[in-house]
Amino acid sequence: MAIVQNSHSPRRNGPIKQRVRWAAMHGVVRLFSWLGVRRGDPQARLIADPVVRTDPVAFTEELRALGPIVRCRAAYLTVDHTIVNDLLRSEDFRVFAMGSTLPKPLRWVADRTKTDMLHPLEPPSMLSVEPPDHTRYRKLVSSVFTTRAVAALKDRVQESADALLDEIADASGTVDIVERYCSRLPVTVIGDILGVPDEARPRILEFGELGAPSLDIGVPWKVYRQVNRGVEGFNDWLVDHLAELRRNPGEDLMSQIIQASDEGARLNEQELMATAGLVLAAGFETTVNLLGNGIRMLLDSPQHLETLADRPELWPNAVEEILRLDSPVQLSARMAGKDTDIAGTGVRRGDVVILYLAGANRDPNVFEDPHRFDIERENAGKHLSFSGGRHYCLGAALARAEGEVGLRTFFERFPDARLAGGGSRRETRVLRGWSSLPVTLGKAPASIGSAVKSDQLG
Repeated sequence: MAIVQNSHSPRRNGPIKQRVRWAAMHGVVRLFSWLGVRRGDPQARLIADPVVRTDPVAFTEELRALGPIVRCRAAYLTVDHTIVNDLLRSEDFRVFAMGSTLPKPLRWVADRTKTDMLHPLEPPSMLSVEPPDHTRYRKLVSSVFTTRAVAALKDRVQESADALLDEIADASGTVDIVERYCSRLPVTVIGDILGVPDEARPRILEFGELGAPSLDIGVPWKVYRQVNRGVEGFNDWLVDHLAELRRNPGEDLMSQIIQASDEGARLNEQELMATAGLVLAAGFETTVNLLGNGIRMLLDSPQHLETLADRPELWPNAVEEILRLDSPVQLSARMAGKDTDIAGTGVRRGDVVILYLAGANRDPNVFEDPHRFDIERENAGKHLSFSGGRHYCLGAALARAEGEVGLRTFFERFPDARLAGGGSRRETRVLRGWSSLPVTLGKAPASIGSAVKSDQLG
C-alpha cells in the first residue's frame, strides 16, 4: 500500500508546551509588533494595529503613497498590482512554512515543540511546498475543479441554495444570513464532493470558524488556544473520516484520492491528510466570505440590484467585482530564492515580500476609479484574489460558481431584503469576511419546489 495506515490521533502538545510554542511562534512577534506600531513600521501595523484591521483600505493607500515596494523591519510590503502579479508567477520567489523565517533561537524552540497536527501553512500543505511535491499533490485533486467539472456541479449548487433558502423563507424578524446561508451553502457543496456526511457538517463549520486565524501571525494567546482547539478537532475528525472512506469508499473525491494514491501518486498518510484537509477547509472557508461580502455590498448598493434584476447576465462580472473590491483573502507572501531587483529596490536571497492582494486589487494604474463598486467594470476579472501562478487557487471556478448562484438566488428569492444592523467582521487579518450579518428578508415568493407541488395538486 502506498498510504501508510495510522489509526492513532496526531501527537499534540500539553499545556506547557503549547504556551512555549505560542511564545516562539506568536508571542515574541506580537511583542515586537506592538513596539513597531509605535514607530510606525508598516509590517508591525499590519500585524498588531487594530486601526488597520478596522480600515485596511486606508492602510493600503498609505502604503501605495510610499512607493511600489516598502521596506519594513523584517520584510518588504507591496500593493503594486504589477509586482504582486509578477512575484506570484516568478520561479525566483517561493512559498515558505510559517515560522521558517523566525530568528534561529525561536526556530529552535518552534522545531522542538512541533506536533503532528496539520497546519495550512506548514508542509506538507500545498500552500507551503513547491514542486515536485506541490505538483504531485495538486495533480490528485485538480480534475474535480476544472471549469468543465464545476459546470457539472452547478445544478447541485443551485439545489443546495434553493433548499437552504426554503428553510429561512418563513423566518420572521431578523436572520443572521452568514450563519443560516453563507456558511452552509459552501460546506454543503464541498461536503458532497468530499463525501462528508450531513451530520458532520455543522462540526466542520465549527472547526473552520475556530481555526480561521491559523493563517495569521502574532495572534494573542487566547486566539492561539482557540485555533488549537479547532485544528485538533478537525485533525481527529479527518482521521476518522478517511478511515471510514477506506472501509466504505464512495464516488466522492476523497475516495478517489485514496485510490489514486495507491495506484501511483504515492502519498503517505500525512500528505493525504494535509491534501484532504486543505481541500475541505479551503473549499468553504473563503467562499463563506465571498457570499457574506457580496450580500453586504449589494444591500449597500440597491442600484446595482436593480441593474442585476434587469440584466442577470451581469452576475458573473458582479462576482468578479466583489472579489476585487473586498477580497476574501487579503494577503500572501513569497521568499526570494536569489538576489534580485524589484522596481529599483535590491532584494536579497531569503528576504520575504508580503503581497497585499487586496491593495493590488485597488491599484489605480490597473483599475479606473479603483474604490468604486462597479458591477459593469470591464476588467474586474484582473483581480488577484485567487493568487496566481502555480499556487493559483484550485477552487477558483467552484468559488465563482457558488458566488454567482448563491448571490443571484438569494436576491431573486428575497428582493426586499434589507440590513438589520451593522454586523460584525471576523477577527482575522489574512481572511476578510463577516462573522455575522443580520438582515430582514421581507416577503419572499414561493420556492420553485413549492410552485411545482402546487401545480401538481391543482
